[in-house]
Amino acid sequence: MKLLCLSNGHGEDAIALRILRELQQHPHPPELDVFPLVGEGQAFAQLENARIIGPVQRMPSGGFIYMDGREFLRDVKGGLLQLTLAQFKAIRAWVRSQQQSGNQDGVILACGDIVPLLFAWLGGAPYAFVGTAKSEYYLRDEEGPLAGKSRAFGWWGCPRSVYLPWERWLMTRSRCRAVFARDALTAETLQKLGIPAYNLGNPMMDGLEPENPAGFYGPDAEFREMERSLVITLLPGSRAPEAYANWLLIVEAVAGILSLFADRKLLFFGAISPELNLEALRPSLEFFGWRQDGEIRTQRREGSILRPPVSSAQEIRKESPNLLLPLTFVQRNATMILTQQSFNDCLYEADLAIAMAGTATEQFVGLGKPAIAIPGNGPQFTPAFAEAQSRLLGPSLILVKHPAEVAAAVQSLLRDPDRLQLIAENGWRRMGEPGAAARIAECLIQRFGGESSTSQSPTIH
Repeated sequence: MKLLCLSNGHGEDAIALRILRELQQHPHPPELDVFPLVGEGQAFAQLENARIIGPVQRMPSGGFIYMDGREFLRDVKGGLLQLTLAQFKAIRAWVRSQQQSGNQDGVILACGDIVPLLFAWLGGAPYAFVGTAKSEYYLRDEEGPLAGKSRAFGWWGCPRSVYLPWERWLMTRSRCRAVFARDALTAETLQKLGIPAYNLGNPMMDGLEPENPAGFYGPDAEFREMERSLVITLLPGSRAPEAYANWLLIVEAVAGILSLFADRKLLFFGAISPELNLEALRPSLEFFGWRQDGEIRTQRREGSILRPPVSSAQEIRKESPNLLLPLTFVQRNATMILTQQSFNDCLYEADLAIAMAGTATEQFVGLGKPAIAIPGNGPQFTPAFAEAQSRLLGPSLILVKHPAEVAAAVQSLLRDPDRLQLIAENGWRRMGEPGAAARIAECLIQRFGGESSTSQSPTIH
């Protein structure tokens, strides 16, 4: 089997990469080609023996044209239409080359939204679709339609699915062998509409294991839990300059938390994208009274910044004397660590998050934890995006209007253990169990006629 993977965005590239890696680990791995339709597909450089089959180009919008018509016009001026036509021709040429060489096993895996799905259909080969962008939770939950949300789709009233009729048409073609929905609710809805949909989990939740799991269990576990800091992870997003503006709002919210929790030890982890400059975050911290602790600014790959229970940078150093810390700041009863590594640990060790991000917020919620979101000015994390994300994630995402409201939201959460349990179960249900990429890879091998190590389609238990 020879497989061409189409994807259209940074997050979609990352999900596709996880699936393709699992395919390469199969006893009978397919030959792989890739085609990132948005951006330059740098993630695929990590994949061995997989070539990019056609032209790629970074557009001015960075892939957020669906959020702003002006961004779309900028992309058009930047060559979007010419690029799209050239990409379509490259896909058709790939399919023809498979047919002319006598290879009847050429297939396409589309990862993202309607764009790669449409290209897969137009390509003329059998295809499968990983639907990363849409979920029924945008319209309904297990109890039924969300109040006022389903009617937002206009003249056809409450739609049968979050996927529009033309998207569903592409999924019901005979050459579409499998649709991998991002959650059980979406898969069940598509199955009722005659679509070969599978609920195998969300690859977003793969690979999030902590580098150094905390050893909370032991004879003094209860005492340590009472004594430890309240840990809050800060997720400002990854795209400059928006992330810097988001960071200012987050630091303002943190100031309120310091005031309300003046008698409790606090630890903040700033999970900062490697694409951003840590030094650019310093002025807002200093404005709100934070001062840098020590002069240790070097980072390295090995090890973790986390050794809970932890309450200060000094304790971290005591637990791990050979560890070089990222930027560390202190103020009163609180420590803040900004890191561009140990992302998984930042998610796992936190009790909650203040989040103005896309994928990172979903991953955090998927670990069963609450996130508090403050709408920003965009272009990504706008009030409309935040509202849609709150529908997607349900009670796990608490949406506030202003940074000043965050501290009270934190206090309300900590006072309600039943609500925290509901949030945990909700996050696990909506985002699924780890291991989705391996299950999807196994199903692809089965659906496209390859040999399999199991006799039945993989399922979520």
